[in-house]
Parts: sequence; C-alpha cells; structure tokens
Amino acid sequence: MKTTWLLLAAAGLLASCKEKTPASADAPATGPSETLTRVLATAPAGSPQAIHTARVSVQPGEEITISGRIMGSSRPFVDGRAAFILGDPEILTPCNENPGDDCDSPWDTCCDTPEDKKRATATIQIVDADGRVLKEAVEGVGGLEKLAHVTVTGKVAESSSADVLLINAQAIRTGK
Repeated sequence: MKTTWLLLAAAGLLASCKEKTPASADAPATGPSETLTRVLATAPAGSPQAIHTARVSVQPGEEITISGRIMGSSRPFVDGRAAFILGDPEILTPCNENPGDDCDSPWDTCCDTPEDKKRATATIQIVDADGRVLKEAVEGVGGLEKLAHVTVTGKVAESSSADVLLINAQAIRTGK
C-alpha cells in the first residue's frame, strides 16, 4: 500500500512538472529592445549644437543634433524609462570639476543656479513607433552613464516648450 501511494505521489509530481511557457509580452525583456538597440547603433547626423543655443531656436517637429553630458539633476535617468537629462557643459559644471568640491553626486550640478540648469538642459527620450517612451531603463546601456559625453540626433517633441526642451532621440552616441 505504501508503495502504491509513493508511486501515485511521484506520478503526480511528475505530471505537475511541465515545460515553462514563454514569457508574456508584459514580462520585462532580458536585454535592450530592438528600438533602443537601433537608436544606440545609429550615428548622430550633423554638427551638434550647444543645448543653451538650441533651446532658443528650435521648434517642435524640427530635427536637431545636440551634445552634452548626462547631468543636471541628482537623478538624471528616469526610473524604468528610456529617458535621461542631458546638460550643457558650456553652462553647467559637474561639482567634481570645482576645486575643493568632494561632492558624492557631481552630476547634480548643485553649484549651478536653477536658472542655468533650466536653460542648459534637455530631456532625451527614446520612443516607440507610437511615440510612447520605452518602458526600459537606459542607465548603463551603450555607455549611458552619469557624466558621460553624449551626442543625440532627434526630433523636438511636440510637447516641448520654452521651459522644457524634449528630444525624441533617433540616434545616440556616447563619448566625445
């Protein structure tokens, strides 16, 4: 009798073990999406403009190439989204580049004024075909790190304003 119960229990355990089903469409991807990979693999076009200059001359829908560094906020990357803040090194200075400053988060540019931060930053986002920001973090992908030098080509988003320069990136390159 004990043997029968053991065999039935073993058969039940084996029957309950089935091949894992593939991840659902809502499950997080294990690597960068195709869209993110394409944007990071495409070379930016044209000569980059300084962010503070571009802010006063571009209009929504225009294509633009800008360059800067990932800085201007204590948290320059948007959690769980393909978006980050790009700061203009002609205006903003990371705290670690100020003599005697041993700041733990030099990318926050805390020594610069709020007015300078406003005129010298742009929000860069990578969007899908429907214009929605990708739901994946970009920090660490393709060299996108705090204080990294970045060149971006993209279109000025329709929701851009005099207060917020928002670029839908089409190509991103890290490094000078």
